[in-house]
Amino acid sequence: MKTMGAGAFKAKCLSIIDDVHANGGELIITKRGKPMAKLVPIAQEKKETIFGALRGLATIEGDIVSPIVEPWEWDEDIFPHGAPEREEFERNRKKSAAKAAIRKPLRAAK
Repeated sequence: MKTMGAGAFKAKCLSIIDDVHANGGELIITKRGKPMAKLVPIAQEKKETIFGALRGLATIEGDIVSPIVEPWEWDEDIFPHGAPEREEFERNRKKSAAKAAIRKPLRAAK
């Protein structure tokens, strides 16, 4: 750790500050031989960013893209019971559920 008198520091303070910052050293400034101040570089702080600030605070459960309710629950006038669109949707849903039930045991066997 270097020491320097206050008069010498006053004469060259700008270049000394640059040197301490660049080299990461410390400097003790004395006045009449007694330590009065310590010059140290400031630690470089990480820049904060908003991206990822909430990481780990929320969890996704289930499908976040599909609607929560079925189309006919939105409006019974458009999809009444017995409507061909509703029946086709229910048939396709049963088929996909049956395929998923078949695939699960196959995946577990692997």
